[in-house]
Amino acid sequence: MNERIKQLRVELELTQLQFAEKIGLSRNYIAMIEMGAREPSDRTISDICRVFGVSEAWLRDGTEPMYVQRSENERMAMLFNDVLAEADESTRKRGIAAALDMPPEFWDNILEYAKKITGSK
Repeated sequence: MNERIKQLRVELELTQLQFAEKIGLSRNYIAMIEMGAREPSDRTISDICRVFGVSEAWLRDGTEPMYVQRSENERMAMLFNDVLAEADESTRKRGIAAALDMPPEFWDNILEYAKKITGSK
């Protein structure tokens, strides 16, 4: 499992510190897991799967697919749960609050702008 955790981190182009911060662990602990000196707890495995969208079967034993396919509603629910846990002054929370205050006729413009800056279709 340690190789798959490192593979995931490298594929996501995250340092050990960045990876660790996203799941609430220390960089040292992630380094020890990657070296095989520590086994991740069930909680750590669950957090990695939740935060990075990885299949638990893949993480534990390499069973494909690597990533869990989520519906748009599931992705949005996860995003909103994360945003609600942030401080009230966080940029994401303030941005969503501002969007909720916009008149409905602005939503098409917002969508087009979001597509333009993210390169999505």
